Order: sequence, then structure tokens, then C-alpha cells
Amino acid sequence: MDALTQISTTLALSMGLAWASGINLYATLFTLGYLANTGNIDLPPDLEIVANPMVMGAAGLMYLIEFLADKVPGVDTGWDAIHTFIRIPAGAMLAAGAVGDLNPTVELAAAILGGSLAAGSHATKAGSRVLINTSPEPFSNWIASIGEDVVVITGVWACINHPIVFLIALAGFILLMIWLLPRIWVGIKKVFGFILNLFGKGKAPASQTPPQ
Repeated sequence: MDALTQISTTLALSMGLAWASGINLYATLFTLGYLANTGNIDLPPDLEIVANPMVMGAAGLMYLIEFLADKVPGVDTGWDAIHTFIRIPAGAMLAAGAVGDLNPTVELAAAILGGSLAAGSHATKAGSRVLINTSPEPFSNWIASIGEDVVVITGVWACINHPIVFLIALAGFILLMIWLLPRIWVGIKKVFGFILNLFGKGKAPASQTPPQ
């Protein structure tokens, strides 16, 4: 394997795991462990633990719980809010672990980039769900949830087997994310503004002190 191929493979694995973790951490861990146990990838030493059956079992159980929670409007938003504190640091750790024992500087850089990418993909997923949940029917929520799972599993497989193609697709996602996030934020502010106005209108007007 030449140097360019090695760099692209390591970069794709590092950033791919971070990106996927921001969307669905447990699917990412389980898929990575499965691919390692079936001989589709030789994990860097710092990531070998994800192939442990106990870790895979825990990731699989949490994935099943998330699979159900992610289909219920409102519950999925609460789940995403909690996982802000889980997906982003986990993405940073996986990104750092994927570069192996190159040197501390490279690992720190991978952690910073990976954490930022995980934060971006998490914000895109969570913000989109808030807007989707304004729809009265549940089907759009289910389609979005299943689509996210398919994208994550396919993305983890692609970053391992087709790193160059994955990196090109990831660059496209980053550009889309930069364009999309401000619009999602505007939409979220409108949703919460509507909710606050709705509750505000339901309040009785404050009593006024009669003039002396």
C-alpha cells in the first residue's frame, strides 16, 4: 500500500466514523465491530475493543432502543438532545483511535476534526427532526429514521472499502451541511416561536392595579 492510499484510507476511516457517530453512534459501533469480526477490516489497536462481543452486544442493545425511540415524534428530539453529550465526544474518540499510534499531534488533530464533524452531522440530524416532527403524520419521521440508519451503515462500509469515493461524498455532505444548518436554525426558531406564542395566548392577562 503506497503512502497516498494509506493516508486516504486512514482519513476516510477517521472522519467516516466521526461523521456516522454524529447521526447514530450505536449503529456505527455495531457495524464496525461486525466488519472487524467478519474479516472485512483490520482495526487499528485503539479501536480493537469495538470488536469485543460484550461491546458489540451493548451497542446492539442500545441500537435497538434507539431504533424504537427514533420513530416516535418528540421522543426522538429528546433522545437527540441527550445524545448531544454522547455522540460528539464519541466521534472525537473514534476519529483519534482510527489514526492509530502515529503521534499525539496527529491524534489530537483527528479528535478536534472528528468532534467537529460529529457535532455538525448531529446538529443536522437533530435539527431536521425538529422540523419533520411538525408534520401531523408519523410516516415522514419513520422514513427519515430508517434512511439515517441505512446511510450510517452504508457510510461505515464505504469508508472502509471505498475510501476515495467516501471522501468525495463526505466533502459534498459538508458543503450541504454548511448550506443547510443556517436554514434549519431559522426553521427551529420559527417552530419554538410558534409554541411560545401559543402558550402565551393561553395565559390570562395580568391584573392591573386600578388608578388611584
